Amino acid sequence: MTTYEEFERATLFFDAKDYAGAARLLAPIAEGDPGNRAAAELLGRAYFHSAQLGRAEAAFRRLVGLDPCNGWAHEALARTLERQGRADEAGAFRKLARAMGVDPAPGTEVSVTAADLH
Repeated sequence: MTTYEEFERATLFFDAKDYAGAARLLAPIAEGDPGNRAAAELLGRAYFHSAQLGRAEAAFRRLVGLDPCNGWAHEALARTLERQGRADEAGAFRKLARAMGVDPAPGTEVSVTAADLH
């Protein structure tokens, strides 16, 4: 199976709300291609939704490093830090996200697809 086919399979798991299953498929993709922003994003989202917050934080930090102008990545990292009880640290990333035009409605969940980022 190609990397693309594995990514598509992981997307199906994610869409079916099998976030842990999606993460298991995405982790080797992200590790094998550290510059793959789509894999880093979906992996972070899968970890976030399966409450693997330390791993989600690492994935979103990687995404911010790969694409520092991606306001959504800063927002996702802020939400992850908040869920870990680290609101002060989250504030810096939230400010950057807002400066980049990301202004989420209160209570919305992290729910952006790679297609939404184009």
